[in-house]
Amino acid sequence: MTAATGVNGRAGFRDPSPARSLALFRAFLREQSDPEACYALLARDAADQVEAYGKVAGKVVVDVGGGSGHFTREFRARGAQALLFEPDTTELGQDPPAGTVVADGYLLPLPDASADVTFSSNVLEHVADRDTFVSELVRVTRPGGLIYVAFTNWLSPWGGHEWAPWHYLGADRAQARYRRRTGRAPKHTLGENLFAHHIGATLRHVRARDDVSVVAARSRYWPFLAEAVTRVPGVREFATWNLLLILRRCPP
Repeated sequence: MTAATGVNGRAGFRDPSPARSLALFRAFLREQSDPEACYALLARDAADQVEAYGKVAGKVVVDVGGGSGHFTREFRARGAQALLFEPDTTELGQDPPAGTVVADGYLLPLPDASADVTFSSNVLEHVADRDTFVSELVRVTRPGGLIYVAFTNWLSPWGGHEWAPWHYLGADRAQARYRRRTGRAPKHTLGENLFAHHIGATLRHVRARDDVSVVAARSRYWPFLAEAVTRVPGVREFATWNLLLILRRCPP
């Protein structure tokens, strides 16, 4: 897959490629010091990934759990009618995109088949009921439309989020270490706002559904063999880092 403009808004970066992965990794290292640049870059990259399957200009894009709205703004900049649905008001920041709706991804206030693209970036690991969440994304997507779902799986080196990679030693120990090191409670607690979802189980679920077809299942950030790494049971749980699923809604 080749992005139209690349993650820095210019031609040249391929997806996957070492140059793209390095640019994203450098941005993640600056997430705390320069979150605006980090998430704007990630939004451009994700929009490029969506547009590899067709331009979004003139289409309805539903951004589920998009936080402060970087993805929504990027899709709007590309001509889409993008709508942000975010359940956590603390994630919206001071200036969410106009028209933002506070709503849970389990029950979106949208009619069936109302979106051309339904988009969810790094949300699935924060929902307890994966299957219901995916079903709601599918419900609001029109037949032939795309569903973009990317999430950090539990056994990824980043699976424990701010207390990774110590989650490999157990969540309780990892969280206790985080408290000792930082003097504050972690943002995420396993079983409350972070859940142990796995690649194998997620792939089996989406492939067993009769209302979607799997267009792509790949590592979101891996610099090479992005699809191959997700085909190896066991290894994929550690090596994929972040699973990207591109699904297409089947006709009823």
